[in-house]
Amino acid sequence: MKQSIIFGMGAVLLASCSGNQQKAKQQTEQKLPNVIFLIGDDVGYGDLSCYGHASIQTPNVERLAAQGLRFTDAHAVAATSTPSRYSLFTGHYAWRRNDTGIAAGNAGMVIRPEQETVADVFHAAGYTTGAIGKWHLGLADTTAGQDWNGFITPGPQDIGFDYSYIMAATGDRVPCVWLENQRVVNLDPADPIEVSYKEPFPGEPLGKDHPELLTKLKPSPNHGHNQAIVNGISRIGYMKGGKQALWEDENIADSITVKAVQFIEQHKAEPFFLYVGTNDIHVPRYPHERFRGKSGMGYRGDAILQFDWTVGEIMAALEKAGIAENTLIVLSSDNGPVVDDGYADRAVELLGEHKPWGPMRGGKYSNFEAGTRVPFIVSWPARVKPGVSEALVSQIDLFASMASLVGQPVPEGAAPDSRDQLKALLGEDPNGRDYIIEQAGSLSVQNRGWKYIAPSNGAAYAKLTNTELGNNKEPQLYDLKADIGERTNVASDHPDVVAAMQQCLEQEKAKGMNEETKYVKKK
Repeated sequence: MKQSIIFGMGAVLLASCSGNQQKAKQQTEQKLPNVIFLIGDDVGYGDLSCYGHASIQTPNVERLAAQGLRFTDAHAVAATSTPSRYSLFTGHYAWRRNDTGIAAGNAGMVIRPEQETVADVFHAAGYTTGAIGKWHLGLADTTAGQDWNGFITPGPQDIGFDYSYIMAATGDRVPCVWLENQRVVNLDPADPIEVSYKEPFPGEPLGKDHPELLTKLKPSPNHGHNQAIVNGISRIGYMKGGKQALWEDENIADSITVKAVQFIEQHKAEPFFLYVGTNDIHVPRYPHERFRGKSGMGYRGDAILQFDWTVGEIMAALEKAGIAENTLIVLSSDNGPVVDDGYADRAVELLGEHKPWGPMRGGKYSNFEAGTRVPFIVSWPARVKPGVSEALVSQIDLFASMASLVGQPVPEGAAPDSRDQLKALLGEDPNGRDYIIEQAGSLSVQNRGWKYIAPSNGAAYAKLTNTELGNNKEPQLYDLKADIGERTNVASDHPDVVAAMQQCLEQEKAKGMNEETKYVKKK
């Protein structure tokens, strides 16, 4: 009996020691922060009240900015979604490849499984990783190669994500369904999905032929969002089947937010990396009735309020889980703003004095600053002191900076364009990069003072979106310190600056442009 008691006590002690060791190990691991990338869609520099634009109030973003660092010269890599997100995840300039344009709804995976991503870096550091919301990076191996009625691969799990709950493409393109871990959610096997971007399906009504069925939104003239009808809104592309799986646009933000909160709750005891891509401000804009009519600026303004709500819900979930102090949040946008991008939602008529592009020129699709200069907030209460930073930062550097954060080496050859800018992100370096490269119709170089836009034969103006694209057959140079609106081209006055900027751009273009280095393979 005595021996049994001793053995029993020993077992208890061993279990206690083991438990303490495990707890100590978890505490050590938790010194690494949880990380959330919260990437809005088409959110302009002037769309958030914390950037000094009071025509619309975003109190939750404002609270996040007040407890963190708000950047005034931060940039997405590209002025459209797919190349911007590609570069953010890979640390590789999208313009080095010729297949990273705006992805169709049935595009193959733009990021190849062979590539290292920032999610791989977190995974190697012991993080649980998740991707929720807007994706727009393609799925499956080839265009039109998806089995929408089965397991779709490659997908997020092939590039480092343990869990995913994503839109199949983007809001204005079919198929309008959610995928959870690469399978369509709520799919009825008796009603299989078919998708085409070539020919319509017989018997399936199209927006251009049946405007009476467009009960929620109608397309703007000549934009082309007039094909398959889903949820009373016509889209780009053709779709048949999957009726039970179709999303309702007014519930998209709720779906993304609920899944993000669930992920936080499920993984609060371990370090996690979570990418949350919101859809709100991207067309078609049809916010939940809780927000409709609340902004006074129509559905686009209401969608901004909805985005702010999502930010607040995520912050509340972190606080409830007791991990807000040690969670690093990067809030930004994939590119600049656009007002009329294809649907008659009265965004132009109700804009009033609001300027989504802030003091800058251009917007989404544009070479001018408003195309890529975006809101950018870094919050980490345990480490980052509140304030405002004028450091020049680019989303291309999130890969190398996060690797530095979690003590992981950047794999040899991976993320060739990403630089460790962690000190700038944490407010310890007031300068940031020496220069950044921006991508739209042309390539631009910006160096905290001068902005050079390379000559281009592209259109100078997009009538459909009412956007100045910034293309010009002549070199353009702007003094951003004196002319943030890029109104006066001073290239002829500063040929030496133009030559230096051209040389910088040519040196960058010379790197990695051949087929062998189109992307770097995982070891």
